Amino acid sequence: MTQGLENASVCLCVLCGLPAAGKTTIARALSDSLKKHKGWLCVHLTYDDLMPPEAFSQSETNSGQETQQSLASNWKFYRHELLLYLEHFLQAVIEGCHYLPPPKGTEVLWKNFVCCLKEQGLISLGAEDTASCQHLINITTLRPTYFILDDNFYYRSMRYEVYQLARKYSLGFCQLLLDCQIEVCLQRNCQRIQPLPEQTIHAMAQKLEVPNSEKYTWEQNSFILKSTEYTVEDNLQVLSLLSATLENPVKSLEENTKFKEADQALCAASFLHQADQAVRQIVSQTMKNAKDNNLTTSEMKSLAQELNKLKVGFLEDLKHQYNEKKKCYSASTLPINTALFHQQANDIAKKYLLCT
Repeated sequence: MTQGLENASVCLCVLCGLPAAGKTTIARALSDSLKKHKGWLCVHLTYDDLMPPEAFSQSETNSGQETQQSLASNWKFYRHELLLYLEHFLQAVIEGCHYLPPPKGTEVLWKNFVCCLKEQGLISLGAEDTASCQHLINITTLRPTYFILDDNFYYRSMRYEVYQLARKYSLGFCQLLLDCQIEVCLQRNCQRIQPLPEQTIHAMAQKLEVPNSEKYTWEQNSFILKSTEYTVEDNLQVLSLLSATLENPVKSLEENTKFKEADQALCAASFLHQADQAVRQIVSQTMKNAKDNNLTTSEMKSLAQELNKLKVGFLEDLKHQYNEKKKCYSASTLPINTALFHQQANDIAKKYLLCT
């Protein structure tokens, strides 16, 4: 119990791809391969199995677009919480202490995460620790250990959050993208007990950001599996990548770099707030003009839904542009960004006005 991560080889592997692409199947095959050929432990964190029912809940009163936004928001919240539980576990390993429940959190998600760690041999509950829910950490299993995070991770910013965790504790980090044709994913999705709406998969396919090591240096340890069949050739290439990742963990940032990132985050928050206010005014003015042109109640409702969808997508794109470029926006660039939104909002409104 006195040894920590400094004496262990730990890596975080992001396994990403569209729903029903075969990620879980690949993760299981990879786990068996690592154990057989390398003698490593592979901890498989399947987000679909760990998330509480609330992460999948849909409101019957919401429209299709509102439902997708609500699901995305719920999933984002629990995804962040799960990553905090993983960090909480890593901290316990570093400090050489028992693994205790966090002060706050979702009970179902916490229990699912603990059960997952117990089933895969990372923690155990001693007889004397039953009442206090203190779990013993089996340190000997952590040499070396791969945590495979199995989720869609279609945005680069989602994967970057995992990279930040690896960087914080100087862990290995790599990415595996399962590239599967959308037609295959849709066919498999229909065979699931609880299939996702097809529009959700189509939306993810459009938003999926493929790892680009030439543009983003932190994505240098990435590999794209072009087939759902885990071939011998793929196996050798993946094992080579995983070995290199363990031997070259992510280096921690210097303090001044951390301060710089904090300043950039504040700058981005300020810019996005200004952008939000600007597009709200544009939407409000567009709706007022439509009302003045005597649109029906039904037309006004449809127009409002389209403008809201445009607004959400516009702000989301701005946020991800910042995450990719890591630059500080200035107030002078705001009119340039909102001008395009204004034009798109006018184009949507014209469809309704021409029908009157």
